[in-house]
Amino acid sequence: MKRPIVFALIAGALFGAGLTVSGMADPQRVRGFLDLFGAWDPTLAFVMGGALIPMAIAWRFQRRMTSPMAAERFALPTARDLDPRLIGGAALFGIGWGIAGLCPGPAIADLAIAPVPAAIFVVAMLGGMILHRLLPAAPVKQPTLETSNV
Repeated sequence: MKRPIVFALIAGALFGAGLTVSGMADPQRVRGFLDLFGAWDPTLAFVMGGALIPMAIAWRFQRRMTSPMAAERFALPTARDLDPRLIGGAALFGIGWGIAGLCPGPAIADLAIAPVPAAIFVVAMLGGMILHRLLPAAPVKQPTLETSNV
């Protein structure tokens, strides 16, 4: 098995286990977090806060590394990656997350816990992915004299 696949498998298993242990595979708990004016459940805030600790450590290590352990180079986002398509996709993701109480990670984990509702979400998610692949990509903007910093 190739090294990137092993890392992805380990990361996915840890992520799925974390979702299950923290209760984030339960759509009701996620919806409870989003219900600010009702029966608000702060559990997700603590899970996200807890995720900041290993991520902060990972960023410290990443700065010292010349290349990642499972790839040729780092693929880090820049300010140029923030465009209307990304913002629209993030908004659509958030709306779907709020309605279903699921996002891709918990939905995959829920296939073992609550297969029917999770399967409906996963099929819709895969449909969205296929639709995204079929739609033409946004043209890459080339800098002009007016927009460049010359």
